[in-house]
Amino acid sequence: MRMFKITACVPSQTRIRTQRELQNTFFTKLVPFDNWFAEQQRIMKMGGKIVQVRLATGKSGTNTGLQ
Repeated sequence: MRMFKITACVPSQTRIRTQRELQNTFFTKLVPFDNWFAEQQRIMKMGGKIVQVRLATGKSGTNTGLQ
């Protein structure tokens, strides 16, 4: 199974109304290839930005005809 290691930055949901600046939260997580699109949509809906995507396990080029 292919797993992607993603690093993303999302605005913090706590204390947004009490402070003028947004507190950004960076996180790194492993996401299976099958859930990649849903995870990408979730981050974008939260107002976040995906900083980096790497292939953590599996072969690059699988299912793309590049073997």
